[in-house]
Amino acid sequence: MDKASGQKRAVSHLYAPIDPFDQQMLDMGDGHRIYVEQCGNPDGVPVVVFHGGPGGGCSPMMRRYFDPTVYRIILFDQRGCGRSRPHASVENNTTWHLVADIELIRTTMGIANWVVFGGSWGATLALIYAQAHPERVMHLVLRGVFLCTQRELDWFYGGGAGAFWPDVWQNFESLIPKSERGDMIGAYHRRLFSGDAVLETRYARAWAGWENALASIDSTGAGGSGPAEYARAFARLENHYFSHGCFLTAEQQILNNMDKIADIPGIIVQGRFDMICPPVSAHRLAEKWPASRLIIVAKAGHALSEPGISAELVQAMQDIAHTKLSKN
Repeated sequence: MDKASGQKRAVSHLYAPIDPFDQQMLDMGDGHRIYVEQCGNPDGVPVVVFHGGPGGGCSPMMRRYFDPTVYRIILFDQRGCGRSRPHASVENNTTWHLVADIELIRTTMGIANWVVFGGSWGATLALIYAQAHPERVMHLVLRGVFLCTQRELDWFYGGGAGAFWPDVWQNFESLIPKSERGDMIGAYHRRLFSGDAVLETRYARAWAGWENALASIDSTGAGGSGPAEYARAFARLENHYFSHGCFLTAEQQILNNMDKIADIPGIIVQGRFDMICPPVSAHRLAEKWPASRLIIVAKAGHALSEPGISAELVQAMQDIAHTKLSKN
């Protein structure tokens, strides 16, 4: 079953589609403007959603994991992607710029603290943000944990995942001369930032296609790359971040700083057969985080749209809502 079919199956777990009651572009003051939207209950429990990638952008489907009568749902497109501008730009675009952006969104919205919800790179950013501003986070809900370590990057771009998908890996690898295949991130970087729009788009589609092909447990290996504009932003931003180790100062930075968020409650939802972010990272995170609960979904891969993952995330948000409301 292809990825689109998986998304259709997951819909039954979600709330009905909703439209934003507020949409705006926030000027960050350094050339970037960030798209932000709000949905649901304006007086509800605030929850901010961190999309994946980097460079994935948010989508209307992401609004549907939260009871709109209970939650004030805040989505935004991170720098350089989605509706944020300039598109596909890596200038002034680092993890720490994003952390500052999140704080500006929070203060602009007049929010004291909020629930933070993120998957994949969004989980990475959620943990980094929480460690930088623990007093602003009331709960963390994470999916498909990525800790941005070299081991994880080597798994996905060094042939580890390719051992399970050799045909798809061969397509991804074949665009690079054999002499450069020892560093696929670096090889793609040179082409994604070549200045030749046609070349950049070709390699962007290949980069995005490799990841999309492995996202779902039901994948046939033909994930597609999306529209050229989306693929270019996704590939350039993701490659930019991975080329710089996600701008972290230490290999185990997130795990080494878990003491800063030890008391923040968290739920980790992880697919057992996640080929992009293997469960070992979620397991290591849970071991370092006494206030967390790890949920392994038996028949699931990486995608947010996996039915089992969607069901667990919706349940997690319902549980948090019940706890918050019962205290009021």
